[in-house]
Amino acid sequence: MKNLTFKNELLIAILCLAILIAIPFITDSRITLDFVIRLASYGIFAASLNILVGYGGMVSFGHALFFGGGAYAFGLLMQKTSTSIPVALLGAIVFCALVSFIVGAICVRLKEIYFSFLTLAFQMLFYSIIVTWSGLTGGDQGLTGGIPRTPFWGINLGDTTHMYWFASVLGIVCLVLMRYILQSPFGYTLRMVRDNPDRARFLGVDVWRVKLYAFILAACFASVSGVIMALFVSGAFPDFTYWTMSGEAVFMIMMGGLNSFIGPVVGAALLMIFNDIISRTTEYHGLALGVIVLIFALGFKKGITDFIQQAYRLVTNKGAQS
Repeated sequence: MKNLTFKNELLIAILCLAILIAIPFITDSRITLDFVIRLASYGIFAASLNILVGYGGMVSFGHALFFGGGAYAFGLLMQKTSTSIPVALLGAIVFCALVSFIVGAICVRLKEIYFSFLTLAFQMLFYSIIVTWSGLTGGDQGLTGGIPRTPFWGINLGDTTHMYWFASVLGIVCLVLMRYILQSPFGYTLRMVRDNPDRARFLGVDVWRVKLYAFILAACFASVSGVIMALFVSGAFPDFTYWTMSGEAVFMIMMGGLNSFIGPVVGAALLMIFNDIISRTTEYHGLALGVIVLIFALGFKKGITDFIQQAYRLVTNKGAQS
């Protein structure tokens, strides 16, 4: 039954990808294509953080370390070497996997708020390195000069449509992989560790190892989101690793809902829409966005997909009773 469910979800993912691929043939709106590219990046980023928050019970305030780390590693590999885009992408993932192993090995030993603030401390350390090591990273200005987009496998990312298709495919593939991992025995073990770590230890589960693996997986997917953004803006900037970027990912999860897999992606879309509307209508961007976040956090106390799930259960229960 579980395999059947995943097959159905895979078919839905393929259908969504087919729709996304068809969009450039329907409209040539640059706004639409750019929105989907950004959504692919932020959606992966938020979903990867939810591996820790929603499935692992570990609230990280420093997840942007790996978003920015992936962007900078990819950008530097493309600028300093003659490597291809796929190899540079793999290099960014490996770099973030190694960094997350070191950071995670320390952080996952701690609980709750101590874990959260230690991840934030590592992120700000990485941010400081980027800002001060101007000879390599460009400092406050970021990686200037653009990122080479050498064609590969017949794909030219210098073309907006090709870039759109590349981001769409990468986004769907990453989401499917995350879903598969979270529906695997490892995913259910991670949930058990979240709900009752003492019982998990009693059953022979190495809690520290499971948390560390989840931390590394989340970092690897976050690095991919950083690569997409680096290609989109043709650079990497210190803001990618600043604490506000991690805060935005947390907001995405809050808005979309952490109790469903697709919730963070929905939250990413909502936050992007709110950001775009607010930026065009008022100069008090921070205040307006803060009010919206407060409405979700204090008023609704759950995300959009959480409401949908709750309504679906109510309808289903009523139907079963009748």
